[in-house]
Amino acid sequence: LVVKDAHWTARNIIPSRLPEPVQLIRGWTGDPLYMVTEIDSSFDALAMVGYHSGASNGGNPLAHTAAGTEFQILINGEAMSEYRLHSLAAAELGVPTVFLAGDTLLCESAHAAQPGIHTVATNTGKGAATVSIHPARAVAAIRSNMEAALKDEAARTLPALADRYELELWYDQNEDAYAASFYPGARLHAPHAVRFEADRFYEIMRMLQFALVRL
Repeated sequence: LVVKDAHWTARNIIPSRLPEPVQLIRGWTGDPLYMVTEIDSSFDALAMVGYHSGASNGGNPLAHTAAGTEFQILINGEAMSEYRLHSLAAAELGVPTVFLAGDTLLCESAHAAQPGIHTVATNTGKGAATVSIHPARAVAAIRSNMEAALKDEAARTLPALADRYELELWYDQNEDAYAASFYPGARLHAPHAVRFEADRFYEIMRMLQFALVRL
């Protein structure tokens, strides 16, 4: 069992409170798999806890995708959240995302993309606020639904992967788009946007690592 601390500094989880068999990844390696670094085809499943809606969505006051400098990330016309990006990255390796806990809008979008996924909505975004269930109820729901997800064969259905991916990355600041346009294969699409195409989803993740996360 591997846990990736994947929020902000990635040093939020207290290691001593985890069960002894768990391996904890703290900090950021800088590799393209980003929030699912170290995942490979040997893993049985991926579960995500504490996730939020993606950039340009109103499901959570924290809504963003990866860095916070982006306005929107589109792949083949679909707006991407961190959940969706990393579930596709895992799926390319043959690893299904079986469980997700986060805000209501994110959970609804996950069911649209992966009908078999198990979810727990812990809060609903309202403007700059959240309406949340009690932490004890959230923990209990996450525990029971996580267990059910790992036993459910239907949850292991991989999301559909495309033959080719077109990334459209919109930035808040035009200078960020200009800088990102120099990534090999990228081109400036609009003053605030770049486009990039690839056959493998990993190449999309690699481009995002250099043109967004590390910009």
